[in-house]
Amino acid sequence: MEWQAPDLAVKMVQKVYAENVLHIRHDVWDVHTNVNRWWVITEPMNLYSQDQFPNMDLALTFHVGLCLRIPRNDRQKLSALPIEPFAECYRYMQEASDALAQAQEINDYQSIGVRCREALLTFSNAAQTALPWTADQEPPKKADLKAWADHICSVALAGASHEHRRHLFKTLLESAWKFTNWLTHAKASHWHDAEAAVSSTENAIGLCTSAVIQHIRGVPEQCPACGSQRLSPQRGFHKDDPEIEWERPTCDKCGWTGKPVPITDVAESAEESDRSPPDSECVLPTVPLMRLQRPGDAV
Repeated sequence: MEWQAPDLAVKMVQKVYAENVLHIRHDVWDVHTNVNRWWVITEPMNLYSQDQFPNMDLALTFHVGLCLRIPRNDRQKLSALPIEPFAECYRYMQEASDALAQAQEINDYQSIGVRCREALLTFSNAAQTALPWTADQEPPKKADLKAWADHICSVALAGASHEHRRHLFKTLLESAWKFTNWLTHAKASHWHDAEAAVSSTENAIGLCTSAVIQHIRGVPEQCPACGSQRLSPQRGFHKDDPEIEWERPTCDKCGWTGKPVPITDVAESAEESDRSPPDSECVLPTVPLMRLQRPGDAV
């Protein structure tokens, strides 16, 4: 708040609300200054004047909607997301999601099915590298998603405690694969079929990616020191080898840290490499939202 509005003096800050929307936690803070009051909402952090947004629910609703509609070139680069080495399949999913917004005809729906299918295959290929085949028998073909889904889920979610999770994740992958293959060739599909393909594929890949990453990076189900489940990733570089980035799990409650593991680099596309960095400053929508105003600007 002081960074965005240096001309204001913060008198009091209190957290008043928190809500999870689409797996993202948004915290709402009520900030009192020497002039007026503001809502500060996190993830991503932004601030809203209470003169313009007197109702907290209105401010939160606007904030969530703004996050969902951030232009693609202002979003965080895939190379900056903690999903290595699965960035490529998320690119396919982003293409499918973008195409869904413009889809109107059957051939549009079929092309969305192709993108979703490619996303699933790309996820499978990346997971095969992270969790290679170790059984004595010959490994299945790379495109045999059903066989690899069973292997991936069995390794990433091994043990009796993961029985139901393992069954769910495997079923999600297989169902999404079967449905997207049908949509690719369907002659009587509808927009809702394409929406179902994107949603089911995104859900399957998101859950399974999280399970694989937690497995290969040694993230425990709970902190071995205090039992808390409030674990967060921590990244950094070692001075003896500054070219390699490392990540380790940390406990937000007691400070426990796990064993660091190296992070696989993700190559950026030429389009992403040439793109100028986005402006990260907070902005304020004015009533009636005709222009954007930053703190300190003349009203």
